[in-house]
Amino acid sequence: MESQRLWYEGGDPMALERRRILYTGTVQGVGFRWRTHSALSGLPVGGYVKNLPDGSVELVLEGSPADNLEAMGRVREALGRFIHHEVEETGPATGEFLEFGIRR
Repeated sequence: MESQRLWYEGGDPMALERRRILYTGTVQGVGFRWRTHSALSGLPVGGYVKNLPDGSVELVLEGSPADNLEAMGRVREALGRFIHHEVEETGPATGEFLEFGIRR
Protein backbone atom coordinates (compact mmCIF):
# COMPACT_ATOMS: atom_id res chain seq x y z
CA MET A 1 0.00 0.00 0.00
CA GLU A 2 1.40 3.37 -0.99
CA SER A 3 1.16 6.17 1.54
CA GLN A 4 2.29 9.68 2.25
CA ARG A 5 3.38 11.11 5.58
CA LEU A 6 1.01 13.22 7.63
CA TRP A 7 2.19 16.38 9.30
CA TYR A 8 0.64 16.51 12.77
CA GLU A 9 3.58 17.78 14.81
CA GLY A 10 2.81 21.09 16.45
CA GLY A 11 -0.85 20.93 15.48
CA ASP A 12 -3.72 21.23 17.93
CA PRO A 13 -5.43 17.79 18.09
CA MET A 14 -8.68 19.46 19.13
CA ALA A 15 -8.72 21.43 15.87
CA LEU A 16 -8.78 18.25 13.77
CA GLU A 17 -11.90 16.62 12.38
CA ARG A 18 -12.80 13.40 10.60
CA ARG A 19 -14.78 13.34 7.38
CA ARG A 20 -16.14 10.24 5.71
CA ILE A 21 -17.33 10.70 2.14
CA LEU A 22 -19.05 8.02 0.04
CA TYR A 23 -18.87 8.56 -3.71
CA THR A 24 -21.19 6.85 -6.16
CA GLY A 25 -21.22 6.90 -9.93
CA THR A 26 -18.59 5.43 -12.22
CA VAL A 27 -16.03 5.48 -9.42
CA GLN A 28 -14.50 2.02 -9.69
CA GLY A 29 -12.34 0.85 -12.55
CA VAL A 30 -11.26 4.40 -13.45
CA GLY A 31 -8.20 4.78 -11.20
CA PHE A 32 -10.20 6.64 -8.55
CA ARG A 33 -8.09 5.48 -5.60
CA TRP A 34 -4.76 6.17 -7.27
CA ARG A 35 -5.90 9.57 -8.60
CA THR A 36 -7.24 10.52 -5.17
CA HIS A 37 -3.96 9.57 -3.53
CA SER A 38 -2.07 11.61 -6.10
CA ALA A 39 -4.42 14.63 -5.81
CA LEU A 40 -3.97 14.74 -2.02
CA SER A 41 -0.19 14.56 -2.18
CA GLY A 42 1.35 17.19 0.05
CA LEU A 43 -1.80 17.91 2.08
CA PRO A 44 -1.51 17.36 5.83
CA VAL A 45 -4.37 14.86 6.07
CA GLY A 46 -4.51 11.27 7.22
CA GLY A 47 -6.96 8.56 6.25
CA TYR A 48 -7.61 6.35 3.27
CA VAL A 49 -9.52 5.78 0.06
CA LYS A 50 -11.14 2.38 -0.52
CA ASN A 51 -13.42 0.62 -3.02
CA LEU A 52 -16.56 -0.81 -1.41
CA PRO A 53 -18.37 -4.00 -2.51
CA ASP A 54 -21.46 -2.06 -3.64
CA GLY A 55 -19.45 -0.19 -6.32
CA SER A 56 -18.99 3.01 -4.34
CA VAL A 57 -15.74 4.50 -3.02
CA GLU A 58 -15.14 5.52 0.59
CA LEU A 59 -12.83 8.42 1.45
CA VAL A 60 -11.90 8.98 5.10
CA LEU A 61 -9.97 12.11 6.00
CA GLU A 62 -8.58 13.41 9.26
CA GLY A 63 -7.10 16.88 9.37
CA SER A 64 -8.04 20.49 9.93
CA PRO A 65 -11.41 21.55 8.54
CA ALA A 66 -9.64 23.72 5.94
CA ASP A 67 -7.33 20.88 4.83
CA ASN A 68 -10.24 18.44 4.62
CA LEU A 69 -12.22 20.88 2.47
CA GLU A 70 -9.16 21.40 0.26
CA ALA A 71 -8.81 17.61 -0.09
CA MET A 72 -12.46 17.20 -1.04
CA GLY A 73 -12.14 20.00 -3.59
CA ARG A 74 -9.09 18.35 -5.13
CA VAL A 75 -10.97 15.05 -5.44
CA ARG A 76 -13.92 16.79 -7.13
CA GLU A 77 -11.57 18.65 -9.47
CA ALA A 78 -9.66 15.51 -10.46
CA LEU A 79 -12.56 13.06 -10.56
CA GLY A 80 -15.80 15.03 -10.66
CA ARG A 81 -16.77 13.68 -14.08
CA PHE A 82 -17.03 10.18 -12.53
CA ILE A 83 -18.91 11.22 -9.38
CA HIS A 84 -22.70 11.27 -9.57
CA HIS A 85 -23.39 11.66 -5.86
CA GLU A 86 -21.54 12.05 -2.58
CA VAL A 87 -22.65 11.66 1.03
CA GLU A 88 -20.55 13.23 3.76
CA GLU A 89 -20.36 12.68 7.52
CA THR A 90 -18.27 14.87 9.84
CA GLY A 91 -17.17 14.09 13.38
CA PRO A 92 -14.25 14.35 15.76
CA ALA A 93 -10.86 13.05 14.64
CA THR A 94 -9.79 9.75 16.17
CA GLY A 95 -6.06 10.26 15.66
CA GLU A 96 -5.72 6.72 14.28
CA PHE A 97 -4.04 7.79 11.01
CA LEU A 98 -0.44 8.83 10.65
CA GLU A 99 -0.65 9.04 6.86
CA PHE A 100 -3.00 8.93 3.90
CA GLY A 101 -3.09 5.70 1.90
CA ILE A 102 -4.97 3.39 -0.39
CA ARG A 103 -6.84 0.46 1.10
CA ARG A 104 -7.82 -2.61 -0.85
